[in-house]
Amino acid sequence: MTTLRRTLDDAARRAIAARTEALFRSSGALREGHFALKSGLHSEAYLEKFQVLQDPAATSELCGFWAQGVRDRDGAPIVDLVAGPTTGGVLLAFETGRQLGTRAIFAEEVAGEPGEAPRREFRRGFTIAAGEKVLLVDDILTTGGSLLAMIPAVEAMGGEIIECAVIVDRSGGIATLTSPSTGRVYPLRSLWTLDLPTYEPWAATCPRCAAGEPAIKPGSSGTALVPK
Repeated sequence: MTTLRRTLDDAARRAIAARTEALFRSSGALREGHFALKSGLHSEAYLEKFQVLQDPAATSELCGFWAQGVRDRDGAPIVDLVAGPTTGGVLLAFETGRQLGTRAIFAEEVAGEPGEAPRREFRRGFTIAAGEKVLLVDDILTTGGSLLAMIPAVEAMGGEIIECAVIVDRSGGIATLTSPSTGRVYPLRSLWTLDLPTYEPWAATCPRCAAGEPAIKPGSSGTALVPK
């Protein structure tokens, strides 16, 4: 007999969003400036998730919110494994898998053919058996590029994606995850939804480019880019 999945009411979802926001603000993860995002778009705000993820207790708490959403009414996980993209998704997948008692794996970025976008591959002996139920997790969603690149890798192995989960959806809730291979739309759940505008990186569209302010490429490089 199949048991039904646990569901959260609106009050619980609002409480989770408020707690997620509190963790980001208290850690200094929400920053203002002129940023060139990984998607290629520019923004006047940036979420430095590793300011939160460096805290094991905070990371465990956030992953716990995901874990409770993929359990049935008896408390058993409804997924067989958790997968995430490098880099932040590695920490998140393994902690979520630990809490669920499932396997956890990650997909690495691989350069595509000339003119093609990078893709994701499961390496290091990671496998997904046909029919295994998968929870995909990631940190910050702007356009969903990292998760979209993972979906074909899961589908190719025969995995069944139950849900895609992110800590923060900065698209304001308008982003969707449609498989580039099959056209299937997968459910997306975020702990905290923000509407942070993004701009094409030109003076005609980006206010800070128009002001001549160099864009910072955040993350590991911290490179300053000259506005176009």
